[in-house]
Amino acid sequence: MMSREDFVSRFGGVFEHSPFIAERAYDAGHVTEPLTAAGVHASLTAAFRAASPQERLGVLSAHPDLAGRLAVAGELTEDSRKEQSGAGLDRLSAAEHARFTELNSAYVEKFGFPFIIAVKGLGKDDILAAFETRIGNGKDEEFTTATAQVERIALLRLTSMLPEAE
Repeated sequence: MMSREDFVSRFGGVFEHSPFIAERAYDAGHVTEPLTAAGVHASLTAAFRAASPQERLGVLSAHPDLAGRLAVAGELTEDSRKEQSGAGLDRLSAAEHARFTELNSAYVEKFGFPFIIAVKGLGKDDILAAFETRIGNGKDEEFTTATAQVERIALLRLTSMLPEAE
């Protein structure tokens, strides 16, 4: 069985900058081998859902703005950099970048956390359309949507890290 330290080292970043999720999943005894994306995702998601609303807000807040200042400064986590690059967010025109910046600011002001979307398979126009739609949501609806997106991002990250069981 993988040690707690090794498990947290390997999976502590799956939920952005929130190793406590991996720690709690391991401590709850829900981690079983062989490790698969689906199995680890189930244990991490259970720990995430069991976290307090304030802790889940902290996980949401740990995510970077899309095409935001961290991306411009080259300070994203490797996973976030790959995800944003894959969606073309590192190749925005000046006008597109200005629109993302405007939406990021309005969104954070309204909801208190950055706009989060699993960008895999989406292009910048898809993301912008979702951004413009979701900014009209109420706070509870958007918190639910954002947490679901965080869980989807975690699954996509785990799928790239682990094979599925045969």
